[in-house]
Amino acid sequence: MKNWLVPKGSYGYLKAHRAVAAIRTLLFFGVSIGLYAMGYKTTGSNRNLLTIVAVLGCLPACKSLVNFIIFLKAEGCSEALKNRVNAYDECLRTFYDMYFTSYQKNFAISHMALKGNVLCGITETSECDCSAAEKHLDQMLSQEGIHNITVKIYANGDKYIDRLSQIVNLETDENRNQERIPDLLYSISL
Repeated sequence: MKNWLVPKGSYGYLKAHRAVAAIRTLLFFGVSIGLYAMGYKTTGSNRNLLTIVAVLGCLPACKSLVNFIIFLKAEGCSEALKNRVNAYDECLRTFYDMYFTSYQKNFAISHMALKGNVLCGITETSECDCSAAEKHLDQMLSQEGIHNITVKIYANGDKYIDRLSQIVNLETDENRNQERIPDLLYSISL
């Protein structure tokens, strides 16, 4: 049960919520099928009130199924990458298992770090378009009135680790956006 309570932005979030979405979907469809079967058994026909309730119950079940399918597509941070970036978790504001969706593309970001006006991340999937992800995040930040944030998404682990080493030593002024940025990232990610 404890594994299901992984908060957004923590390592293992996508895996834990994938299991929750699967169980929720099965439960919702099970209730709808059970209601339909109960109505059919008691009246001998599917023309009854329980059939209507069962059909309406399929709406949240289908929504949950779509959510489950999206969680199936989303890949989380690998154990190897977690071990490499784990040392930076205490000195930077970090986020794991972030999956951003836009109208054109989806962006699986395994790890992100924030310090001052620098937001950087790494993707482990070859399908992720890093420049499009940067533009998407920059656009989302701008829409929220958060400006002058440098966004960089890496596909190479060594370059990302080098960048993390650089921003750890970066002298920055903590501004009012430091709490707004994580809230925005959580709200626009899966």
